[in-house]
Amino acid sequence: MSLIEKISVQNIRVHSSFVMDVFPATTVITGANGSGKTSIIEALYVALQGSSFKGSDNDVLRSEASWYRIDVLFEDAAVRTVKFDPSRSSGKKQFIIDGKTYYRLPQQHKYPVVIFEPEDLRLLNGSPVRRRQFIDHFISQLDPQYATSLRRYERALKQRNALLKQRSVSDSLFVWNVALSEYGAYIINQRIRFCDDLNARLNDVYASISHTKDSVTVQYSQNSHENIAQKLLSELHDRVERDTLLGFTSVGPHRHDILFNFNGSPALSVASRGEVRSIVLALKFLEVDTIKRITGKKPVILLDDVFSELDERRQNQLISLTKENQIIITSATNDSNIHTDYIIEL
Repeated sequence: MSLIEKISVQNIRVHSSFVMDVFPATTVITGANGSGKTSIIEALYVALQGSSFKGSDNDVLRSEASWYRIDVLFEDAAVRTVKFDPSRSSGKKQFIIDGKTYYRLPQQHKYPVVIFEPEDLRLLNGSPVRRRQFIDHFISQLDPQYATSLRRYERALKQRNALLKQRSVSDSLFVWNVALSEYGAYIINQRIRFCDDLNARLNDVYASISHTKDSVTVQYSQNSHENIAQKLLSELHDRVERDTLLGFTSVGPHRHDILFNFNGSPALSVASRGEVRSIVLALKFLEVDTIKRITGKKPVILLDDVFSELDERRQNQLISLTKENQIIITSATNDSNIHTDYIIEL
């Protein structure tokens, strides 16, 4: 896919209609809070990744509007259109690419995107859900089978939880146990491999940001096992009575966590606020580099109002280490010292 040249949106969040040119290097969108800056990069994310990073399609739809539309023009004159109409009985969202219509964005048409928002700076001290989302999105952009396994796991989990809420153990529960163990094992294996890959490079990247010799490591909350699928199946079987009382599934990768250590101790206990932010920056740099190394594609980088959260040194590091990519930045003001090529004021 070539560089993005223009994006046009209709009935997206606060925008009834908005058109914006996108510069090949760095584009900055400025405006007051509530002016719709994030909505523009959210629309772009939907077009490139197939779904929003902030909510459902109904959330994206402007209040009282009956449909939304996103058009993205690329440097090679290709156009990608996304339409959403909740009144449709099926296929509410459509992706029109090269004259063909899809009701889910095919993996081969997804383009890698790295998004960085203020909440990411609280990745370490946020909930395990946020850390799982980070690692799942990262791996999914590199491994289509992982994204498929994740979707199937979530569907099986939903079915098992529905049965548990009925408080009647049936033979069909075993079917979902098997499905969860199969898809869950792949998810766990890939997460462990991913953490190992991060650990091979995280210290060097962190040192380039912090200019220290501190040690940073990432650890998956579950240890590797020779037969993860069998182990998970046994755990699901053993927890049936407890899960029936709880009304939900209490074991599996949807309950796991990613742990960060700083100089051998839990990062949250010993790392300063600045050190935590440098760790998160290092993770984002690795995300960009890993995607490029494995896919051969330079991901589009979306920076959503993060400059206000970073000091000048980290601002410049963020831009300098990602300058080979197409970058779109939102900012409440344009008073940063970062060099920008194109500024849009809302």
